[in-house]
Amino acid sequence: MLTKNLFAAALCLTSVFAFSSCSKEKESTPKTEALSAEVMGQIKALGFSADDVRAVDKGYVVEGDMLLTPELLASAPGYGTLRVGDEEQYRTTNLVGSLPRTLTVSLASGFPAAYSTAIDEAIARYNAANLQLHFTRVSSGGDLPVKYSADLGPGVLGQSGGFPSGGNPAPGFTLVPNVINSTNVNYIATIMAHEMGHCIGMRHTDYYNRQYSCGGRKANEGASTVGAILIPGTPSTAEPNSWMLACVGNGVNRPFTANDLTALNYIY
Repeated sequence: MLTKNLFAAALCLTSVFAFSSCSKEKESTPKTEALSAEVMGQIKALGFSADDVRAVDKGYVVEGDMLLTPELLASAPGYGTLRVGDEEQYRTTNLVGSLPRTLTVSLASGFPAAYSTAIDEAIARYNAANLQLHFTRVSSGGDLPVKYSADLGPGVLGQSGGFPSGGNPAPGFTLVPNVINSTNVNYIATIMAHEMGHCIGMRHTDYYNRQYSCGGRKANEGASTVGAILIPGTPSTAEPNSWMLACVGNGVNRPFTANDLTALNYIY
């Protein structure tokens, strides 16, 4: 899930600002020791971080804003990674199938007006990339519904519905406007595009080193059970502006970088 955190300048590689993070604040995160050894083992075997795993109604939230259902864990689908350099873009092995394909996106009632403009902007960013995945907005019942919530926990901005399953995208995501607390269309569109990325199979750009955008201790979870694939021709340096970084500053706009587009076009 996305939450708001504040880090010191020394922990930021770009500038000093208040961060909106995919990590839940530690004081309100359940202890991972409460989860069974079997569940923790499944999460680790699939290459996901075992830090701050949260049990929720529909499964387990890992790496802050990604939902793994018990069915996905039990099926051992073999999540892999797609790497651009050492700290770059990643994906799961579960992707949207039947390409080329159009996915519909709907926005629930209750959102401020800026969110309507922002979802159109997020859709436009993907469509401008000329992928085999095209997105179009519908009034309701979308493949990717954007759901409204008044509260997902202290400081929580939003939570992804998970990853693709059976060739279909994850069933949308949930946002909390009163915690996002902004009418900045590009900032909201960045949050939406990030969660859309999870829904089509993208993981955090700084998966190998979450400290890069979120601060705290360095965490390298490895390449998972099926390895990491380096995209030819992409740099090995870190990507400071990727839309899939785990944490984003308040009000920050992150349209796709050149490396983001390379990763998206490689996959779709």
